Amino acid sequence: MRELLLAIMAFGSPLVAQDRQIIQSPGRPAGLPLSSAVRVGNMLYLSGQIGIVPGSTQLADTGIAGQTKQTLENIKAVLSYAGSSLERVVRCTVYLVDMRDYAKMNAVYASYFPKDPPARSTVATNGLALGARVEIECTATVGS
Repeated sequence: MRELLLAIMAFGSPLVAQDRQIIQSPGRPAGLPLSSAVRVGNMLYLSGQIGIVPGSTQLADTGIAGQTKQTLENIKAVLSYAGSSLERVVRCTVYLVDMRDYAKMNAVYASYFPKDPPARSTVATNGLALGARVEIECTATVGS
């Protein structure tokens, strides 16, 4: 067992490190300690997105429907920049400040994933960055 662990440590770490690609999409607010996305192999892991106007830290809208729409547009932009698309999203996690917003968020969300939607969890949270009402993070496939 010890030999197996040593082999994984000796050979596994460099392979993972060189297979990891950091993606910083245009319009991402500068100075944040996070990447827009990270690609490992053919998987793309997006950081959570909120409904900010690209290139700023201003929310595009104060309502849940408008924030959800802008959030999904921001996700779409990161996916496109990284060589993927909404059709290749396999999993999302939705964070809501108020679960009473679920139906309105869900209506907008469903319009972005009209066919074969990804797996999804929706959870309530105590607060989100910049006073956002919704944050969505996704995992998608990329490449061939």
